[in-house]
Amino acid sequence: MIETIEINGFLIDKFNQYGLEQGKKQGICPLCSHDRQPKNQKAKCASYDWERGLGTCHNCNTSFQLHTYQRKGASEREYIRPAEPPVEEFNIPRSKVAEWFETRGISTRTLIDLQISEGPEWMPQTGKTENTIKFNYYMGDQLINVKYRDGRKNFKLYKGAEKIFYNINSIVGYDSCVITEGEIDVLSLHEAGVRNVISVPNGATLTSNNLDYLDNCIDYFDDKEKIILAVDSDEAGQALQSELVRRLGAEVCFLADFDECKDANEYLVKYGKQKLAECIAKARPYPLENVTTFKDVEAEVSDFVKHGFKPGYQVGLSNFDEIFSTYTGQFITVTGIPSSGKSDFVDQMVVGYNQNYGWKTAFASPENAPTYLHAHKLMRKVWGDMPSTNDIGGGKWKEVSQHVNDNFFFIDMERYDLDSVLRKGAELVKRKGIKCLVIDPYNKVRDVNAKSDDVNRYTMDYLTKIEVFAKKYDALVFIVAHPTKMQKNQNGQIEEPNMYNIKGGGEWYDASYHGILVHRNYEEKTVKAKVLKVKFQNLGENGAEAHFKWEPRSGCFVPQINAVKENEPMPWE
Repeated sequence: MIETIEINGFLIDKFNQYGLEQGKKQGICPLCSHDRQPKNQKAKCASYDWERGLGTCHNCNTSFQLHTYQRKGASEREYIRPAEPPVEEFNIPRSKVAEWFETRGISTRTLIDLQISEGPEWMPQTGKTENTIKFNYYMGDQLINVKYRDGRKNFKLYKGAEKIFYNINSIVGYDSCVITEGEIDVLSLHEAGVRNVISVPNGATLTSNNLDYLDNCIDYFDDKEKIILAVDSDEAGQALQSELVRRLGAEVCFLADFDECKDANEYLVKYGKQKLAECIAKARPYPLENVTTFKDVEAEVSDFVKHGFKPGYQVGLSNFDEIFSTYTGQFITVTGIPSSGKSDFVDQMVVGYNQNYGWKTAFASPENAPTYLHAHKLMRKVWGDMPSTNDIGGGKWKEVSQHVNDNFFFIDMERYDLDSVLRKGAELVKRKGIKCLVIDPYNKVRDVNAKSDDVNRYTMDYLTKIEVFAKKYDALVFIVAHPTKMQKNQNGQIEEPNMYNIKGGGEWYDASYHGILVHRNYEEKTVKAKVLKVKFQNLGENGAEAHFKWEPRSGCFVPQINAVKENEPMPWE
């Protein structure tokens, strides 16, 4: 009798349980050799790994444990143990259960390997005894629990029994394992040649993250360097995934992707064994929060090496495009003295992005009320003219009005606050696909949940929330901000403000990706857009200016080189 020894942290209950040639690296398979032709029964079809306690057969493609193990991490609680099913309940090759499993891509061989049985059980959902599939939960050689499934897809676990992972024995000796959300997924992966696979005992719900079965089996994961989570793709499955990652550690977790399929069994039925095995082999590492690796950005690095900086997005005004462009996932601060045309120029920009790239925009614009007048301004810019009474209901009216309706959305609130606006913006991203969000002006869209009375702190927290929204939804956000300090020069003219003149001072310049000044010249009846800041040099030129005339019928800004007649009015007149 060999003394009790330990392998991979597990105490050996019975060493070399099949009586194989100890120490040999190759030999017969205890599972299939005796079923082969006499001349092939002694063929060395299996590899033995005595240090890990595992054998692998290259004929039947099955892994087997060379030894039996004592239970790890035994619970202090007392549980009821189910009795071993009668031998006849395991005799299911010709049963209707076997036939049903075959429709799910699962062979009788797999049912035998995983000790599936069939027999009567009282089911509370129907109030009577039903013929059931029995998933037997073994730990070592002990039956710990049984899960019953009837023909109506009702389930129950053995009352009072301990909850553990299904097929937990299969991961002993492996440095990796797969966790699924159901027993049939375990059978599916076993069918595909993946042996070290287990399932949670009670599926996934959105209401509970009590993983008591993990508490009972946590020692089984101590030696795991890779844990592949192959749970369902629905919301409950993803909630289970998040909790497993939290408990097991993101650094060892990998995620299997079943494409459009819900789970492993659906993938097996649709694509077959080989594809399912490949799906597991290609599981990707769980992304570490706030950590980016070279592999995460390698495609972008390669593109940069080949082509340099990507060009920024432009609004379609020739002279302005020469000095300014932008990326999404950023925000732009637009400032200027009152009645300088800030809101109108922002409207021009988002209409330009819409015409050039199809971007949709949402406005949180208290100062642009009433909404119908703001809608009218956008309609004119899209139309390129002033619609008349005769145009109402006509072909172009219908075309333009439908376009404005489908591409521009107005957030109307009795009292605007930043968190509510961002929540509505997020909803519009998901439901309408907006790419731009306009906050005009920022002081009318307050952060009512601000935790600081310090103006600089308030400003930075405000802009941080904007930045988080822009990055999360890959959106472009415009913030119209009035200056608080307006000084006159020696000639009595109001000097051009900058971003430091906005309440909050330097925080606006530091935090903003871009800054634009919109300023009018009364004498020349022109408007200029001046670049106050660009975050990246390839996107613009700090201090550069573009000059425009304003076309009164369309409400569009026309580059100075195509100026309208000198006597035509400006928007503030």
